[in-house]
Amino acid sequence: MLYAVFMSSVLPPCPQPREPFESPQLLEVGSGPEEPCLRADAARNRARLLEAAARLIAEHGVAGVTMEAVAAAAQVGKGTVFRRFGDRTGLLTALLDHSGRRLQADFLGGPPPLGPGAPPLDRLRAFGVAVLYRSAEQLDLQLAAQPEPDRRFAHPALGALRTHVTMLLRQIVPDADCDLLAQTLLAYLDPALIHHLTRQCGMPMERLETGWTDLVARLTRTEPPS
Repeated sequence: MLYAVFMSSVLPPCPQPREPFESPQLLEVGSGPEEPCLRADAARNRARLLEAAARLIAEHGVAGVTMEAVAAAAQVGKGTVFRRFGDRTGLLTALLDHSGRRLQADFLGGPPPLGPGAPPLDRLRAFGVAVLYRSAEQLDLQLAAQPEPDRRFAHPALGALRTHVTMLLRQIVPDADCDLLAQTLLAYLDPALIHHLTRQCGMPMERLETGWTDLVARLTRTEPPS
């Protein structure tokens, strides 16, 4: 069961958060802070470059995505690719943009239990399952797009997930150090760990899903669902 099947496949409009705590804004991954709104021609070029990169992944895997290969596939100069994405990590991160935005849209304003309207404990359980299957679906790409260690935990995409998990924990266990508990829960959802457990240890996704539910129950001092 992949995230694309588990959750809605169509990206809804950017929702207005309906949370009692401060919620993350829907991320705009890929564009630099100096260009919050791309010109029409720049947006078309960016889309063409991402389409070329996606074709290369489909044909050759993530290893086949280099700045030179994307430039050749899109029939543009290599400098255009570097100007648009900065480096290979920036390009790969932009490829994750759509699913990342869809995930955020789902937990900020989608249907329960992932979205508003369900108890916070149910939402936290659903969040972990959604992230697990999204990572399994895009594991090679997520691993290749991970920032360097000194930037990894400060990345805006991870910050949005951490803020959401912290907000839910504050509603479930308000007396706990929810900032650190959120870090613990997100460590379980790390793509490198999922890669190790599923591909190197041969664990099925169902076991990881059960492990997430158990971890949430133990950290929040609640009973797992029957």
